[in-house]
Amino acid sequence: MPGKAGMMLTFQRFCVYPQNTHTIRLPLAASYSSSLPMASEAIKGAKVLMVGAGGIGCELLKTLALSGFRDIHIIDMDTIEVSNLNRQFLFRQSHVGQSKAKVARDAVLKFRPHINIQPYHANVKDPEFNVDFFKQFNVVLNGLDNLDARRHVNRLCLAADVPLVESGTTGFLGQVTVHVKGKTECYECQPKPAPKTYPVCTITSTPSKFVHCIVWAKDLLFAKLFGDKNQDNDLNVRSSDAASSSENVEDVFVRRNDEDIEQYGKKIFDHVFGYNIELALSNEETWKNRNRPKPIYSKDILSDELAQPNGNVDKKCAFDDEFSVSAMKSLGMKNPQDIWSLKENSRIFLEALRLFFTHRGKDVGNLTFDKDDQLAVEFVTAAANIRAASFGIPPYSLFEAKGIAGNIVHAVATTNAVIAGLIVIETIKVLQNDIKSYRMTYCLEHPSRKMLLMPVEPFEPNKSCYVCSETPLSLEINTKRAKLKDFVEKIVKAKLGMNLPLIMNSSNLLYEAGDVEDDMVAIYSANLEKVLAELPSPVTGGTMLTVEDMQQEFVCNVNIKHREEFDEEKEPDSMVLSGWTQHVSAPENKDKPAANNGASTSGASVPAVESDEISIVSPTKKRKLTNVPNAPGNEARNHQDELQVIDDEDDLVMLEGNMEGFKKRKLS
Repeated sequence: MPGKAGMMLTFQRFCVYPQNTHTIRLPLAASYSSSLPMASEAIKGAKVLMVGAGGIGCELLKTLALSGFRDIHIIDMDTIEVSNLNRQFLFRQSHVGQSKAKVARDAVLKFRPHINIQPYHANVKDPEFNVDFFKQFNVVLNGLDNLDARRHVNRLCLAADVPLVESGTTGFLGQVTVHVKGKTECYECQPKPAPKTYPVCTITSTPSKFVHCIVWAKDLLFAKLFGDKNQDNDLNVRSSDAASSSENVEDVFVRRNDEDIEQYGKKIFDHVFGYNIELALSNEETWKNRNRPKPIYSKDILSDELAQPNGNVDKKCAFDDEFSVSAMKSLGMKNPQDIWSLKENSRIFLEALRLFFTHRGKDVGNLTFDKDDQLAVEFVTAAANIRAASFGIPPYSLFEAKGIAGNIVHAVATTNAVIAGLIVIETIKVLQNDIKSYRMTYCLEHPSRKMLLMPVEPFEPNKSCYVCSETPLSLEINTKRAKLKDFVEKIVKAKLGMNLPLIMNSSNLLYEAGDVEDDMVAIYSANLEKVLAELPSPVTGGTMLTVEDMQQEFVCNVNIKHREEFDEEKEPDSMVLSGWTQHVSAPENKDKPAANNGASTSGASVPAVESDEISIVSPTKKRKLTNVPNAPGNEARNHQDELQVIDDEDDLVMLEGNMEGFKKRKLS
C-alpha cells in the first residue's frame, strides 16, 4: 500500500466534481492496483465471506475475483428477477428465477476458472451459519438489504471475532464502514431510529401528502378488499343507502352472490371516495383550518361509460398467467410514467378490481400488497390518485407511486461499482491489519468542498452499546397486564433482533426458542400466555431479565420497570425500551421502510449533529468545517430530507447513521 493513507489521498485528490460538467474522475482502479504488490500474499491466502449477491454483491464478487482473491463464499437467499438485470451485470434474462449466489458464481468462474467460489442459496439467519461457521473466515463483507440481517451478521462477527466490512447504497449515495471488535465501533454502536409511522386519523381523515394516500390505498383499502375480510378498519363505516338504524346492516365490502362485478366495483368506488368523504365533511370542526375535500362519485366521472360497464374494456384480453394480469393492458394504456387523469384513474380502479375477481378470484381474501404484483400496483396507484384528487393533492404516475408503495429508491449501477471498489480497498487493509489506514468512506450525490468521496477515521466502540459493551437496557412495562409473549415478540425479536431467544429471571428459565425438549414445549407455551407478574418466577418492577440468543452467542440484560399507563398514540406497544438510544429519535416527516427477511439494507436516519462545528478526519490532517452550508454533515441532512424510502428488493440502503461519521467525534 502507498505510505499509510496514500490511497485515501488519491480519493481526496481526484474525487472532484468539475464545475459545469457531469463527469467525475474516480481513478479507483489505478490507486487500488498500486497496492496489490504488497497485499498480494494477504489476498491469495484470505478466505472471504460475502453476504448478499445483489447490486453491490455482483460488483463485489467480480472485483474480488479480478483482484486476486481465491477463496470466496457467498450467501444469498434470493432468486433473480427481471428488475435486477439493469444493474446486476452477472445475470442475464435466461437466469430469471435462479439462485443469485449460484448464478453469480458460475458467471465469475467463466473468467476466473481457477479460484474457489462456494455459493449458499440460503438465509444467513439459518442455523447452519453459526459462530463456528463465521470463525473460518478472515473477513466478512456485507451487501445486505435489511436491518434485521445486518444486525444478525454483526453479532455473529463479534462472537467469532471476525472483522466486518459494511456497505450500502441508495441512489447516488453510498457508504463503506469497517467494524473490528474492540478497535472500532460495531454496526449497532450507533442507534437506528424507529421507522416513521403515521397516525391512523391522518391516514383516514386528513391526508396532506401523497404518501398518506398510498398508505390508505395499500394498507386499508387493498387489504380490506383483497385480504382478510374480517379485519376491522376505518373503511367499515356503512353506506348511506343502508338502513343505518338496523343492527344487521350488510357490509359494503362483502360482494353478494348475485351481485354483478361492475355494480360491486361502482358500489365500492362510491362508498370510499364519495360517502366516506361526505361523512368526514360532516365534522365541521375538522375543516376549520383545512381545505375541505371533495366527494367523488363514479357517475360524475364516468357518466358516459357507466352505461356500458367499465367503458370500452377488452374483456377478452389474453394474459399469459395470473401475474401478467394488467388493468393498463386491458385498457390499452402503456406508459407507466404518464400521470393519469381522474377519469383514467377511475377506469383503472374499476378495471383492476374487476380483474382481481375474474382472473385471480382464488387469491381474493388472502392477498397482501406486493410491489412486484402489477395489478396490485395499478389498483393502489389509481385509488391513491383518486383520494389525492379529493383532498387537493397532486397525482403521481404509476412509476412514482410504485416507488412509494414499495419503498423503492432506484438503484444506480455506478454507485454500486464505486462502493464495491471501496469495500475491496478496506478489505485489503483489514487483511494487512493496517488499523491506522481504516476509513469509513461516504459517497455523496453532490460535491462537498469539491469532494464526492468523503473518508473519515473509524470511531471507537460506544461504551454504552448494549451489543458490544453489554450495557443493560431498561424496559418500562405494565407487568400486571403484559404477557411474556408481548415481551418476546415486541421487544426481544422486533427490537433486539434475536432469532432464537432464551429468557431467564435469575436462574429460572422462563422461555426458550429453537430445538427444545418435548416436555418443555408445553411449559414454555403456557408461560407465553401468562402475565409477567404471574409467571412461575414473577417479573415485576426491579426484576433484571437476562436475554440470550444461542445462535448469535449474544447476551443482554433488561432491567424491568413497572408502569401503569401508556399513551396509546405515542406508545402503541405499551412498552418503552431505553438504554443507549434513549436520547435518539427518528426525525419527523421521514418515511422509513420496514425491514424484510434477511439475505441480501436497512433504514436509518440522520442523528442530531452535536454542534455546527463538524470535524472531518482526513488522511493527512484534521480539518474543521464551521458553519459551512455544504459541509458533509449538512449535506447528509439535506439528502435525508429527500430519502424517504428504500428498496427492499436488492441492496439499496438508507445510509447507516446517515453520515454519522461527520459528527464531532474523534479517536483518542
